[in-house]
Formats: sequence, structure tokens, C-alpha cells
Amino acid sequence: MGEQRLVWSGEGQSYEGFTTWGAPVAIGEAGGDGAKAADLLPLSLAACTAYDVVVILRKQRQDLRGLEVVTTTEQEPDPPWTFTRIHQHYVLTGEIEDRKALRAIELSESKYCAIAASLRATVTLTHSHEIVSD
Repeated sequence: MGEQRLVWSGEGQSYEGFTTWGAPVAIGEAGGDGAKAADLLPLSLAACTAYDVVVILRKQRQDLRGLEVVTTTEQEPDPPWTFTRIHQHYVLTGEIEDRKALRAIELSESKYCAIAASLRATVTLTHSHEIVSD
């Protein structure tokens, strides 16, 4: 069980979040320092699935040398601006078998990632990928 903290700076909409391990995360309003709060959800999904993809591909002895996940989101136009769709595009760098990359992504989204499991009932999750040889 984890515990996270959020502390308001006392000015404007500037906050500092602290992870389970105590690492700080700057959170703020649009145009300010730190992440927009609503960006943290798709970033959390990307981080969760990326972690799994790296672990799975390394176990399969794939030559993964880089990974970038670009998310695009759709939200309802009115408050509370509920997320309706999150698409993740994985850019994998190295000598990786396409079918193994796809399987790693699918396993993460469907079986291992807690964020994906939490969102799946209300948000349409999609993905695509490309492999870049360096």
C-alpha cells in the first residue's frame, strides 16, 4: 500500500506532490511551472505500460535501446472534462521483433498495468507502435 502527498505552496495554483518514495513532482496551472494535473493521468498510463514493455522485451532478449510513448487524449467538452479516449503511440528503438513488441504492449494494457485496468471501464484505450533501428 502506498501513500502520496500533495502540498499547496500557498500561492496561486502551485503544488508539490510527493510519490510513495518521497520524490517531488511539481504540479501547477496552465502556463506555469509544473505539470497540469490532467496531464498526470495519461502520463501515469504511459509510465505504467512503458515499465511493463521494457521488462517484457528484456526478458525476451530483445535489443531495446530506447522507448518513447506519445499520448493523445480526448475529453468531454464540459466540466468535469472526463477523459473519453487515450491513445498511446510507442516508438521503440533497437532491433526488436514486431510481433514481440506488439505482444508486450498488449500484455501490459490488458494484464499488468494497474492504471490501464483502472481506466478500461470508462476510457477507450488504444495504441499503435513503430520500431526504429538506430
